[in-house]
Amino acid sequence: MATTTFKFFVTVPRGLEGALQAELQQIEVVSPRPGLAGVGFEAGLETGYRVLLWSRIGSRVLLELARFSAPDEAALYRGTRGIDWPALFAPEARIAVAATLRRAPIGNSHFAALRVKDAIVDGFREAGLPRPSVDTRQADIRIHCHMEGEQVTLSLDLAGPALHRRGYRREGVEAPLRENLAAGMLWLLGWPKLAERGWRFLDPMCGSGTLPIEAAMMAADIAPGLLRRQWGFQAWRGHDAPLWQRLLDEARQRREAGLSRLPPILGRDRDAVAVRAARGNARHAGLADHIGFERGDIGDLGPLPGPGLVAVNPPYGERLEQGGGLARLYGRLGRMLQGLPGWRCGVLSGAPGLLHRLRLKPRRQWSLYNGALPVRLVSCTVPQGSAEPAAPAASQSAIDPGLATPFANRLRKNLRHLGKWARREGVDGYRAYDADIPEFALAVDRYATEDDGLHLVVYEYRAPATVDAALAEQRLQAALAALPEVFGIDPEHIHLKRRARQKGEQQYRRTDHTGRFHVVHEGPARLRVNFDDYLDTGLFLDHRITRARLRAQAEGKRFLNLFCYTATATVQAALGGAAGSLSVDLSATYLDWAAENLRLNGIEPGDAHCLQRADCLVWLEQAQRTHAHAFDLIFLDPPTFSNSSRMREVLDINRDHPRLIRQAMTLLAPGGTLVFSTNSRRFRMDKELQRAFTMEDITRATIPEDFRRNPKIHQCWTIRHREP
Repeated sequence: MATTTFKFFVTVPRGLEGALQAELQQIEVVSPRPGLAGVGFEAGLETGYRVLLWSRIGSRVLLELARFSAPDEAALYRGTRGIDWPALFAPEARIAVAATLRRAPIGNSHFAALRVKDAIVDGFREAGLPRPSVDTRQADIRIHCHMEGEQVTLSLDLAGPALHRRGYRREGVEAPLRENLAAGMLWLLGWPKLAERGWRFLDPMCGSGTLPIEAAMMAADIAPGLLRRQWGFQAWRGHDAPLWQRLLDEARQRREAGLSRLPPILGRDRDAVAVRAARGNARHAGLADHIGFERGDIGDLGPLPGPGLVAVNPPYGERLEQGGGLARLYGRLGRMLQGLPGWRCGVLSGAPGLLHRLRLKPRRQWSLYNGALPVRLVSCTVPQGSAEPAAPAASQSAIDPGLATPFANRLRKNLRHLGKWARREGVDGYRAYDADIPEFALAVDRYATEDDGLHLVVYEYRAPATVDAALAEQRLQAALAALPEVFGIDPEHIHLKRRARQKGEQQYRRTDHTGRFHVVHEGPARLRVNFDDYLDTGLFLDHRITRARLRAQAEGKRFLNLFCYTATATVQAALGGAAGSLSVDLSATYLDWAAENLRLNGIEPGDAHCLQRADCLVWLEQAQRTHAHAFDLIFLDPPTFSNSSRMREVLDINRDHPRLIRQAMTLLAPGGTLVFSTNSRRFRMDKELQRAFTMEDITRATIPEDFRRNPKIHQCWTIRHREP
């Protein structure tokens, strides 16, 4: 009987597509085809099962169910409905649907997933069967919808929980390295062949032991999926249980044979808690007797016989309170490596600007991602008979380094709190410091970008005339010198802006002409920022919660964004399912930026989401006739003051807000909401307005955690028509 051939796609962290392709060939996949963030192939079910069981680098294995064109959400529903879902799984199965979109006609991935889910459950209903329940956390069946333009691919996720969840990690320390990224790192460094030749392995900063455990599993020919008990194919009607059991038995036999030839593997860490966690994880992996874990600092590592491979993922800063900072750590790591002549080393760095402190010449480099964080893997060889450990770099500045000690200490304190909060909330950009110490009148905004990692934007507030200008400049330079060490960041990624009160067009003028844009994440949105060319980056961080509220309220609504700037609020509203939007601003530069923000999220500017260049003051007067009661949700966030030559009149929000709000309310449909925001510290809401409309001051609810120290950063109100 002929073997059924399926189409598979294995997803992988960005940058590891080539390594995954080579790994799949080793698993005997024929003609794997690398794509964006994954590799596709066609094969029988046995090969698909082998990839699930043996791929160390892949994240998920998707089995294609259907492919069709969907120019709109109705076509997406029809195409999904055309699949015989009851033939694939029982109605008792809990399901979850995820969607990814690229330049798709549907602008919201959550909405696309919802329509796919609706079509699936309707298929069961029309077959006279109970409706499957939805459970995104403990799903038995996971369906993936990928839209590339109008082309839709629906797939069954055979992995279930992502493949990096091997089953041995029961204990962990903060910011662990994902298992498949660790395996990809080892693959790129050539560890499988080095292990066959009996080379030693060392991770001197092992944390919870991921790299040594993955190195041992790789060297001992242990299938990474052998410990897993939950799989995405178990509720699939096409699952071949006898075939799967045969592959498991084969993997167990290979494990027993492989453990007998394991080379020496050592993990070290100065943190006793981390070492205990590493030993526990090794025990769960069945490798407690095969990996040595010990507590120790990189500075007290004695001589080790070679040859060997050092693989290390240095801390990103959270565990360095007693270590003297990240820059110093890289220098100490470099001196440790000098004591291992002839060894190879691989360093996965979240702070590539510090790699030069290793004092080793890179053989190869790869750009990878640890989750959303861009990282760089470098491979080096320690020269035989290497010179004495390199001396620390000489001071590059005559500034007294102790001058910024209070500033650096306060920053570290802030980061301990805000770092945990940002990771928990998934925040890529936040304010780390805001003139907390009067002598250091700075604001420091931290951005984690998609393309090249961490950036800092530093705003210097203008010092009062009573402060000595020379002393203020010394403090500024000392603070700038402290930032690379505190954040573990390349100094070239620090962007200084001198902030004073801006009038007229000054707030829109270029301060540079680099043309460099970066992408950051805010909830489901991807947004463009520019750190050099303008006073502001294109993203007002203090309005983060306000934008999230707009997204939550936008489903099915007609949305108006006045003084829209780069339309970040429009992006969030569109991703929240807004039926349509109109964004108005006078600046052509920012409207072009707004269009790119929309496209970045799969939303094509046009009839549904229109961008209009106009003076908002003039537009509001005319719109009272052309757009009366046309919008269900309006965001009005004017500048505090503007006397731009392109505007018909000067805008002073403290004086002019009653007129603007009244005009905007004529555009608001019954039952709709206007959200008004201002950054004016002197602002007082007009009392006549408060009597005319139903108002709620939501300022406190919209001040994010990173701006709590500055509660006057903005004021925000919801305004509604009074009910008759």
